[in-house]
Amino acid sequence: MPLSSSRIVPELHPDGNGRRVPTPKEAQARTWRRLYPQFRTPNQSLGQRKAIGCVALEITQRCNLDCTLCYLSEMSESTLDVPMEELKRRADEILYHYGPSSPVQITGGDPTLRKEDELLEIVRYCSSLTLQPALLTNGIKATRAILQKLADAGLRDVAFHVDMTQKLRDKNKRLYASEEELNAIREEYIERVRGLGIAVIFNTTLCETNFHELPMLVKFFIKHADVVGMCSFQLQADTGRGVLHGRPDGIEPRNVIRIINETIGRKINFDVVDIGHPSCNRIGYSFVCNNNAYDLWWDPEIINKLYDKFAGIALDRGNPKKAVQAVAFHVFKHPSILLVGVPFLAKHLWRMKWDLLRSRFRVHKLSFMIHNFMHADCLDPERLDNCSFMVMTPDGPMSMCLHNAYRDHYITKEFRVNVKGQEQVFNPLRPHKRDYWERRKAELRQIGRLEPPASKKTHTV
Repeated sequence: MPLSSSRIVPELHPDGNGRRVPTPKEAQARTWRRLYPQFRTPNQSLGQRKAIGCVALEITQRCNLDCTLCYLSEMSESTLDVPMEELKRRADEILYHYGPSSPVQITGGDPTLRKEDELLEIVRYCSSLTLQPALLTNGIKATRAILQKLADAGLRDVAFHVDMTQKLRDKNKRLYASEEELNAIREEYIERVRGLGIAVIFNTTLCETNFHELPMLVKFFIKHADVVGMCSFQLQADTGRGVLHGRPDGIEPRNVIRIINETIGRKINFDVVDIGHPSCNRIGYSFVCNNNAYDLWWDPEIINKLYDKFAGIALDRGNPKKAVQAVAFHVFKHPSILLVGVPFLAKHLWRMKWDLLRSRFRVHKLSFMIHNFMHADCLDPERLDNCSFMVMTPDGPMSMCLHNAYRDHYITKEFRVNVKGQEQVFNPLRPHKRDYWERRKAELRQIGRLEPPASKKTHTV
């Protein structure tokens, strides 16, 4: 099967712009048609409960770190920031492709390297489109002051990436020696965002240098579940620049799940929901009470029933009180939910009874996410075509793994941009790097590493 770019052709409509924003159901139906038949299962969330997992909106290729594992590429630092007009157009495209409430990752590089007013403007614009903007950052420049401004602009989530691949140093310029030492940074970031009404995620790359510390990390995130709503473990992938290559055999999803469950002392079910291709993502949900985690999905049949009954309800993950109020109001309007929900909740409360008493009935939700990204030289067309993690490019959305594998090809391409009513051609390359890139392209083309192999698309709708 040939490689596919996983691009989706938007459905056209006879209005002033040639198309209209799809309803959530229309966007989900479009995604459902994109999926291969074998992945259209009752457990599949794409196409049934959401149109997409998330879409990356890269607002800069610049970064202030030099990680041993990196998704950027040779030419990333040699490119100019995408103009604001183009970023807004790409945000519009996300809305047209995936509909309202689609999750948008404001990312890069590190997006905090854009001017503050520009970062605020793009978050505000995405929010105005009813998209759900999240900030992905290493946290170095994400002060509480800017996080407060971003929250006021409509930011829904912040995902801090902290791990040993970043070669971080303490105040005395000493390299941190372990993930456990890095908890000092994680705790600082937790306090920066506490009380701002933003959902908090921590991204951690699991690699050969830190995999043995996974149990410690699980315990840390459980301890801080009052603020941290998700811990995302991203498995070592050789996608861009960096010095770590390949991946040890033990760093694979099922082994990560085993270690998480052994650390918790209970089974967290990671097989209730598929998000696109089942080899790409696994997720488990837990209730955390008195520093103990309990599986939220202990009965998959009930969970799927509740999912259907709460279809279309948007919950503010950064504001638990509002989320509970939204659930309560929905149950009041649909009392039949109680027939399923009350036994489900009663069993949870009974399982946690002693921890509930000890914690004075304080309960938090913590999600465990496992991202199994592909190596640049081992792309699976089936996984690309059924991708849930897209990046918006000048030519439309494509699989993030494909984009990472050929990043230089995509980020250096010229594109047209409309500035104050005038169409202009934008060359992303910094002028002093353009001659070098022409020579480098010829070298990469000779070894087949410049652009993906020519292929037809296997799934467009």
